[in-house]
This record gives sequence, C-alpha cells and structure tokens, in this order.
Amino acid sequence: MIPDNIILLFQPPYCPELNPIERLWQHLKKDLRWALFKNLSQLQTKVDKLIADLTTETVASVTGFGFIVDALSVAGIF
Repeated sequence: MIPDNIILLFQPPYCPELNPIERLWQHLKKDLRWALFKNLSQLQTKVDKLIADLTTETVASVTGFGFIVDALSVAGIF
C-alpha cells in the first residue's frame, strides 16, 4: 500500500541526470576542468577543498529536483 504523500515516478534503469551524486560531481568538475595537477595528491587536495567549501544551499540547488515537482504540478498530479 502506497501512502498518500508518496508518488511513484518510474524512470529508466540508468539515468545519471536524475542521480544526485552525478549532478554534484558535474558541479565540482567545473572548477577542475582546466586544472593540471602534478600528482594525484594535488588533485585530492583540490577536491577536498571544493567539497569543504560547499554550502548546504549549493548542494540543495545542485541535487534538488524542482523540475520534477514543477512537472507534476503542471500535470495536476502534485
């Protein structure tokens, strides 16, 4: 039995656009795109800094699925 406050959304088995971590990595890669690192340790330090600098608001905006809620609203489902 599905509770009233739950809406099932079926999606393809592989859909990176809807995977929050994929969207977060895409955001982080923007700062790494043209960077050159002499070794893996430098890359790790940079990624650690980028992750440490993330704010709750940034993570919510990058991983949020507002477009799904908007689509459900327009469809009269939500």
